Amino acid sequence: MAHNKTLLHFLIAACFALSGCGSDQTAESSHSSKEAKGVMTDAANNSTFDVKVSAVDETEDEWVSLFNGKDLQGWRTFVSYQPKDSKYQDPDDLPVRGVNNDPKNVFSVQDGLLRISGEEWGGISTEKEYVNFHLKFDVKWGDKKWPPRETLPRDSGVLYFAVGEPGASMNHWMRSHEMQIQVGDSGDYHSLDGVLIDTHCGSANQGDWHFYRYDPDMPMCKDIANRVLKLGEFENPIGQWDSMEVIADDTMVIHKINGHEVFRGYHSRQVIDGQQVPLTKGRIEFQSEGAEVFYRNIRIKVQSAAL
Repeated sequence: MAHNKTLLHFLIAACFALSGCGSDQTAESSHSSKEAKGVMTDAANNSTFDVKVSAVDETEDEWVSLFNGKDLQGWRTFVSYQPKDSKYQDPDDLPVRGVNNDPKNVFSVQDGLLRISGEEWGGISTEKEYVNFHLKFDVKWGDKKWPPRETLPRDSGVLYFAVGEPGASMNHWMRSHEMQIQVGDSGDYHSLDGVLIDTHCGSANQGDWHFYRYDPDMPMCKDIANRVLKLGEFENPIGQWDSMEVIADDTMVIHKINGHEVFRGYHSRQVIDGQQVPLTKGRIEFQSEGAEVFYRNIRIKVQSAAL
């Protein structure tokens, strides 16, 4: 622990000496002094010393790396299959590959990055569950797209408060909330397997599909188990890295794209035996959904109380 702190102090000093280090953290300048500590850790995580710096014990108010850049230690994979169409109408009894059975290397490490090929669908989830957390990561699209989504926008997503069995939602993913990661739609909210949330929203429609759009000035919508469009357009062009965040505790959830808050929901819950119960703890899962995508700097900060 002392060695890691010494190394971190060295990195910070070197960073300022080089000037310009941390300039991409402007969007974070309004955060508290505790967030400033996280920004410094981010700078260290972008260095060649990433694994050493992130190897600190998991304590409150510390940024901790979830991905070591070498292997999938700390993660569990679940591969379902390559769907026949993109309407999620495959039979429920189709066989799936299952947990930690990934012969096509849908989930792998490439050049220090977490690569998700997208060829077969499923998810890679943390072995641990998290509560009262702030998650940050960077994401960039690859070149490959796969049927049945080869003509559709590149798609992935991060799931949080993910609980229950793998594949509970449409045979592919865990019961959870989702921050959509999709070209043009990153930051949208999705409910998987019927989880519920409240949010300020208005109606939105696409063909026969009715869903919602987030707007903090709109009335509060209750019991949302649907898609909610994010507020604003803050994605970078394909081929560039985007920085994304999920902040979640027992009262609300927040989605951020490149430093901009695009969604806020309240009172996460699920239905068990006909009763609504709080959903405030679970795994974090990244989706494979027909497009090659890369992730880096996956890190989390947890606290004992609400954020």
